[in-house]
Amino acid sequence: MKTKTFSPMGALHPVLFFAGVYVVVLLFSIFICSALFYSCNSSSASLGDDTSTPVEKPVVAGNAATAVVLR
Repeated sequence: MKTKTFSPMGALHPVLFFAGVYVVVLLFSIFICSALFYSCNSSSASLGDDTSTPVEKPVVAGNAATAVVLR
């Protein structure tokens, strides 16, 4: 009776698959944990800074007909 033989790649397929899944999950967990860490440890002083530019007043022409055209 002939015994079943496995190729080296076929025998390592489950091990390589789970190693690949482990690496992908490790990278995602590092990304997620670092994003949570930086969001929780952000300084609150930078949130209140107002760096917007002032709004300029519109230029109004001499008569009402020209003002309507400018709008």
